[in-house]
Amino acid sequence: MQQRLLTLFAFLVPCLIKAQAINTRANSIDVQQYRYHLLLTDASDTIKGNATIRILFLKDANNIELDLYKRHENGLGMLVTAVTENNNNVKFTQQEATVRIATFAKAGETIEYAINYEGVPANGLIIDKNKYGQRTFFGDNWPNQAHHWLPCIDHPADKAAVEFIVTAPQHYQVVANGVQVEETNSDNGFTTTYWKETVAIPTKVMTIGVANFAVQYAGTVDCIPVYSWVYPKDKENGFYDFAQAKEILSWFIKTIGPYAYLKLANVQSKTRFGGMENASAIFYAEEKISGTRKEESLLAHEIAHQWFGNSATEINWQHIWLSEGFATYLTHMYLEDVKGVETLQQGLQKDRSTIIVFSKTNKKPVVDLSIQNNFMQLLNANSYQKGSWVLHMLRRKIGDDHFRLGLKNYYQQYAGKNASTEDFRKVMETTSGQNLQPFFNQWLYTSGQPQLKWSWQYNADKKTVSITVDQQQATLFQFPLQIMVQSGNEVITKSTNITAAQTVITVPAENKPSRVVLDPNTNLLFEETKQ
Repeated sequence: MQQRLLTLFAFLVPCLIKAQAINTRANSIDVQQYRYHLLLTDASDTIKGNATIRILFLKDANNIELDLYKRHENGLGMLVTAVTENNNNVKFTQQEATVRIATFAKAGETIEYAINYEGVPANGLIIDKNKYGQRTFFGDNWPNQAHHWLPCIDHPADKAAVEFIVTAPQHYQVVANGVQVEETNSDNGFTTTYWKETVAIPTKVMTIGVANFAVQYAGTVDCIPVYSWVYPKDKENGFYDFAQAKEILSWFIKTIGPYAYLKLANVQSKTRFGGMENASAIFYAEEKISGTRKEESLLAHEIAHQWFGNSATEINWQHIWLSEGFATYLTHMYLEDVKGVETLQQGLQKDRSTIIVFSKTNKKPVVDLSIQNNFMQLLNANSYQKGSWVLHMLRRKIGDDHFRLGLKNYYQQYAGKNASTEDFRKVMETTSGQNLQPFFNQWLYTSGQPQLKWSWQYNADKKTVSITVDQQQATLFQFPLQIMVQSGNEVITKSTNITAAQTVITVPAENKPSRVVLDPNTNLLFEETKQ
């Protein structure tokens, strides 16, 4: 997703619930499939749901816990009215953010539970009016907001197939994950729309969009149909903007690997973010439609997530850079391939400035294990821009061929699965034949970046330039540094490995330089102070 600055934290903090530890449940159960029957009306914001959840038990169990936000005194939240196990009523209790279901399950057994519930979502499903004053419903689950309207295991490590069967007034259209398998009009003025996603995905990217839409079939890429869903009044501009998705999708298939889903829909919506990468049904903030195609990078970012974040998913939120850092850098790579290396360098320079400003007040590493509750805090320059910069420096370290092959290998190994930072490191080590542990430790598990204070002097007798580079930060980094010396018409570029607190580099020069530049090709994340 791309961040949307404004009031995200103020909006979410009251509804953010401490995530239940996944380890115990991940070792005990594995959700195979969700099927959600939802009734939406214009009479109120109350939704009525029936969730059928098929669970494989990995251990014997006498109860299970599913995530679901309980109805509170303010009227927000969900009230469970009944639970059945294989069509038999079972006992259950609702707690603050969970439903505990009594069961007697044996390891290896698969059991289906059905939960009847209703209520007004406190979060997760945005029920609001769009910019034209029309009522809409849009799922917005990231990071763990799905359990505000869907009983589930609300954690990226438990992925499952999902079906949405949505009954709503006939003036609405419904888009969701997967493919549409049925649409039926009833005599009472309601339509039931059935969407089915057979590929296992995390709850953070499960969604529905219910609104008045204009829908266009934009074309096919490698047998994948691409659609645009926009508000009717934005039809001309929206279809033009979203048509870019075909070329972007084609580039990612060639660069990374096969697309995991059976369609790609780009949807104008009420998402809180600039874009939200819901699997096969990407949501974009409604104001992003302009008819100018200025949001090409946003489309590339969200489409990149279909590979990294949706299919190859981080094992836990603290490894979110495997999603956001990847989407950020792959957007740079896409623009580099279609517009030239200068576009890559300009994007990286802008990101480097953002990282430097952020690091002044945030002293945390990219993989930040200190954040255990409010995962919105992870949507920061470390996860996005610095994660992207780490990939760029890794690309330069192991070479372009090994890097691109490593991305393909990583995706091939973890498509449909979950991965950690260490999993990614091991794939890149195998691909490149290099020990990358020091690189990963330095750039992902250590906060900050090199702070270089430097100066140069010209010796006319020896015809040399001496460049002195001092590392100012508390923890020394090791990195290759390029220096460009321009002397008249002569341009000399020299690379050296910086390992000490102070390094002196000598470069031959017939005349006193007119310019000395550190990192002329934009390959190092650092901040500099020139004496």
